[in-house]
Amino acid sequence: MENTEAFRQIMGKLPQSVKEEMELLPQSVINEIEEIRMRCGQHVRLQGQGCEKIVSHIVTADDLVKTLNSLVKYSYYAYEEDLAKGFITIEGGHRVGVCGKAVVKKGHTSLIKEVSSMNIRFCKEIRGCSEDLSGYLIDDRGLPVSTLIVSPPGCGKTTLLRDITRLLSYKGIKAAVCDERSEIAGMYGSVPSFDLGPRTDVLDGAPKAQGIEMLIRSMSPQVIITDEIGKKEDIAAIEQCISSGVALISSIHGSCPDDVSSSVLGGLAGKGFFRNIIFLSGDRGPGTVKEIINV
Repeated sequence: MENTEAFRQIMGKLPQSVKEEMELLPQSVINEIEEIRMRCGQHVRLQGQGCEKIVSHIVTADDLVKTLNSLVKYSYYAYEEDLAKGFITIEGGHRVGVCGKAVVKKGHTSLIKEVSSMNIRFCKEIRGCSEDLSGYLIDDRGLPVSTLIVSPPGCGKTTLLRDITRLLSYKGIKAAVCDERSEIAGMYGSVPSFDLGPRTDVLDGAPKAQGIEMLIRSMSPQVIITDEIGKKEDIAAIEQCISSGVALISSIHGSCPDDVSSSVLGGLAGKGFFRNIIFLSGDRGPGTVKEIINV
């Protein structure tokens, strides 16, 4: 999705008091915007690749309430579970982080009220960004191979996973996305917000430990794609992939081999479960491939 289109989508959700000045921004600024941050009592801040634009409007509590109402179309019940996790996914696959007063029940956050800040993150689709990696993702038999993407935050790992899914699907591989946080597919109204290919099934919102098992049993995929493995309970589901002959392509936060070794995936990586480990960086912009280790 072009940034201009994404910007217009988001602008339509903001109250008039906020968007009046933003509508006057030059195209060069719009092209760089990745986040719109709104904090009560502070200026609106637009952030992009290494730059920040401050909008003079001071955000009020009423601005935040109106924005959230618009984003969820006044249907809080439909977004209740996501809001309890501190985010929602809106039309276009854009992700909105929400902070405020947390209501805790039985040790778990059940609601965020009195919203104090919001972070609207533009979701991007860069078709073809995984093409150069196809030789690492598919073996000589045309089958997918398990691959781990290691990346610091904001370096394009989710965008890369999204395009990897599209690439594999169009090459005739049955792919399944376990999209716990609705980031890869950006499902909205039962339809992915991005082109994930004709042979891709999406399980949206399920925890990885359960979702991976569900996909193996119900959709017979050749590869499962998921984002940000980080919990010990995910390991059993990954081991099930091994025993079922299903490839796994996933990601973790990190920047070097030591970060992999010290992560919850360290044991599996040490046993060679992942055929390739791809390290990303932001040195030349998001999605820069720094190193590939062929295990």
